[in-house]
Amino acid sequence: MTAEDSLLVQRARDGDQRAFAELVRRHQDRVFRFVLRMTGSRDESMDLTQDTFMKAWQALPGWEPRAQFGTWLIQIARNGALDLLRRRGTLEFVPIEEDAEFVAPQPAPDEQVDLRQRYGLLDTVLRQLPLDHREILLLREVEQLSYTEIAAALGIQEGTVKSRIARARAALLERYGRATGERHDA
Repeated sequence: MTAEDSLLVQRARDGDQRAFAELVRRHQDRVFRFVLRMTGSRDESMDLTQDTFMKAWQALPGWEPRAQFGTWLIQIARNGALDLLRRRGTLEFVPIEEDAEFVAPQPAPDEQVDLRQRYGLLDTVLRQLPLDHREILLLREVEQLSYTEIAAALGIQEGTVKSRIARARAALLERYGRATGERHDA
């Protein structure tokens, strides 16, 4: 957590609504992206994101920071997304948008087609993984949380995070390899 975030959190804990509004502005996109990838629904993700910040505001005065503020928000969002998925009785994943931009030198057109197909296949394979594998890969690879932050968000030990990530990566590589006919060693 940045020093500025720490100051904003303290001010928000003291009831400063403007400080909390700034925290919302800083963290809402990350929370929304995570929830969207968990639920697959933009409308529900918008509602869950709003609920996450409402719950955070209500709990903030009594919050004891054992983790970073952003990690705590992800934990609240995760719980809301899991509740929604349980109520819905389905588990879905939002595919990577076709026109998503990736930071890299522009490949040749035939390479672009190949990359798009590989990303689509990777997305399909990721959707086939069990929720706990998909969730931990999203937190680590997409949200780029540290092992410590993931442990705090999921309420598990750091060693468990590492072993789950290793199993999730192995499962992803194995399924991807089957889908492409290529061998991928973990």
